[in-house]
Amino acid sequence: MNSTATPLKLRRAIRSGEHTGNTSGMAAGFVQCNVVILPAENAGDFLRFCQLNPKPCPVIAVGDAGAAALPELGDIDIRTDVPRYRVFRQGKMTEEVTDITALWRDDLVSFALGCSFSFEEALLADGLEVRNVTQGLNVPMYQTDIDCAEAGPFSGKMVVSMRPFNASDAIRAIQICTGFPAVHGAPIHLGDPRLIGIEDLERPDYGDAVPINETEIPLFWACGVTPQVALTAARLPFAITHSPGCMLITDVRNSQLAVL
Repeated sequence: MNSTATPLKLRRAIRSGEHTGNTSGMAAGFVQCNVVILPAENAGDFLRFCQLNPKPCPVIAVGDAGAAALPELGDIDIRTDVPRYRVFRQGKMTEEVTDITALWRDDLVSFALGCSFSFEEALLADGLEVRNVTQGLNVPMYQTDIDCAEAGPFSGKMVVSMRPFNASDAIRAIQICTGFPAVHGAPIHLGDPRLIGIEDLERPDYGDAVPINETEIPLFWACGVTPQVALTAARLPFAITHSPGCMLITDVRNSQLAVL
């Protein structure tokens, strides 16, 4: 898909099944969101989990029970407008699908959470290279040994995304991302990945590995795949998320989330 296409045009392509892959680099200027959909009886605890863990789980919007629309984010049908979904049953991911209309229930609540693809645009606009965008890859994501704060049945280790930079660019990247707290903000770690429980950067838990030059420093941002770890721990009978890298594209502009 053309990276300059409007959010509406991209959502229509996703809704029709024309695009079912990752959305990195698409919809320049507009917010993309991680998605979590779960029963209303669990929504309060999950919202509390997000509030206690705002770096990996920044809440952008919450839908009404049974509502497929998120009107504050655009003309959206959450059942069809994510390129690929993951279905969880009893805490285990059982399938990936491109449409959840047949799975929809009147008690389901949709959460849209901030995504690092938004701050990637700010980095690119400042002239910094974002390696996964340059390479046309999904960003590499890793499970760490950092504990999230618990809320009800939700707990687990934080997931991070990684982007490498040389030292001067790393400092600039931190400065830029600090101005976007609604989309994970500044990195939570830089340098030796073993200090946060990551043994091998060439083997991400999600996404694709990217080359790292000898003079570069890996920077790690809290990642919106973290709720998928929490869902596994919670063992809910039923829940749905986006597939990592396959985001909900909204009509909200990235500039609306900047605090600087």
